[in-house]
Amino acid sequence: MPKAEARSGTVAGIILAAGMSTRLGHPKQLLEIDGMPLVAHVAERCLRSRMDRTIVVIGHEAAAVEAALSGLDVEIVTNPDYASGQASSLLAGLDAVGDEADAVLFLLGDQPGIDPVAIGRLIDARRDGAIVGMARYGDQRGHPVLFGRELFDELRTIRGDQGGRDVIRRHAESLAVVDGGSPRVPADVDTWTDYDRLLESWSEPNHE
Repeated sequence: MPKAEARSGTVAGIILAAGMSTRLGHPKQLLEIDGMPLVAHVAERCLRSRMDRTIVVIGHEAAAVEAALSGLDVEIVTNPDYASGQASSLLAGLDAVGDEADAVLFLLGDQPGIDPVAIGRLIDARRDGAIVGMARYGDQRGHPVLFGRELFDELRTIRGDQGGRDVIRRHAESLAVVDGGSPRVPADVDTWTDYDRLLESWSEPNHE
């Protein structure tokens, strides 16, 4: 698919925070660092970036996750079908964005180390015409992930516990990769060991 022309328009962040955290046995988005839930850290970093809107998709333990975001200028979207997998939250976020958004960035609600500067670089990539983008950390790639509205209909075909990997793969020749601001992919949490490692890395200098 050819690269799109230079763009302008609304860019919305969609934080996926509806999961059941089955491996952990506790809502991972509610685990705390520095006295603040992980999902609130992610939301704050979005709000410090140049995104026009920040949407948080909630589901499992919805009331508690919404309470964790109290006072933050985010839009809350509840996904009643969260148990079916990540795709349903992705679709709920897209539905909430509506027709005015030119692009969306997906972020994970348990990945608090995302750099607002990386978000800005992906927005700039979109302004330059990219239809899909990812952040690079050393020799790896990860979130945030950007999709231009040209790919929204394709994203809406995803089902089950799937994210946008297949869509990215189909448009690999158009993928814009930006510096994520760190040599390591920001840690997320699937197990208690992951959480311990996140706490340890958070105490290191320049963890942001």
